[in-house]
Amino acid sequence: MRVVVIGGTGHIGTFLIPRLVNAGHEVIVASRGTREPYVPHPAWDAVQRIDIDRTAEDTAGTLGARIAALEADAVVDLICFTPESAKQLVDVLQPRQTLLLHCGTMWVHGRPTTVPVTEDMPRNPFGDYGIKKAAIEQLLLDAARRGDARAVILHPGHLVGPGWYPVNPAGHFNPIVFTRIARGELLVLPNEGMETVHHVHADDVAQAFELALTHPDAAVGESFHVVSPAPLTLRAYAEAMFAHFGRRAKLGFLPWDEWRHTVTEDEAAATWDHIAHSPNGSIAKARQRLGYTPRYTSLEAVSESVDSITN
Repeated sequence: MRVVVIGGTGHIGTFLIPRLVNAGHEVIVASRGTREPYVPHPAWDAVQRIDIDRTAEDTAGTLGARIAALEADAVVDLICFTPESAKQLVDVLQPRQTLLLHCGTMWVHGRPTTVPVTEDMPRNPFGDYGIKKAAIEQLLLDAARRGDARAVILHPGHLVGPGWYPVNPAGHFNPIVFTRIARGELLVLPNEGMETVHHVHADDVAQAFELALTHPDAAVGESFHVVSPAPLTLRAYAEAMFAHFGRRAKLGFLPWDEWRHTVTEDEAAATWDHIAHSPNGSIAKARQRLGYTPRYTSLEAVSESVDSITN
């Protein structure tokens, strides 16, 4: 197949592109500039790369035409953030019935009332990102049910992998948290540390995209959660990281209204986003329909990321 990957040099593309090349597909990566993937791989020598500025193309209304001209059998869209942008692709890919694989997010669920969250539960998104991603999902599913698109939506959790900072045990991205843990210093968590985060290794997400591409009859018109087998509470995550660095866990806890004043506004906002969404997602559907089998637990995925940035 000829496969176009939009945004292919990011986290997921780093692992997806080698998978596609090794499977024998002709791969075209459409991305802005010449950024290299997080992890080098010889498969990238076989990839055609074209320069596309997604934001500029969306604004000009030319993205659809640029992608359609590539005459792909499948398009993997890893960086779509508005319904308007998604509709451009639906409109231009419809005549060829090109397979469209969209990267969504667990955040389409909003605040879950039951866990684990399954794909058929009602959507209650909040925040600009979650609301727009839920709207994209609905647009693509509606188009698929009308026969106007061959669309699949894959919803990852918190992406991790070598070369970038994971969501840390305090729920934000400041790497100083891992430094404190490595030194055996006190780490103070919000509330009682029982909120969850659900990491997933970028290669497991890439696996799911490859499976959806390989089994379109089982995937088209469906959404799938793509996460590790189980989430971690902040407390369990912190304790595991102390152990990872050979330290005894040293934890404190404060009510949210007190804890948020111990970090920066940006850190507090990031933590609130992560714990408010609490993306505890079931992968039963992806296992059954696609054969999705994550290689990494949440802790294994995080540990690999942490080792890559601390060594």
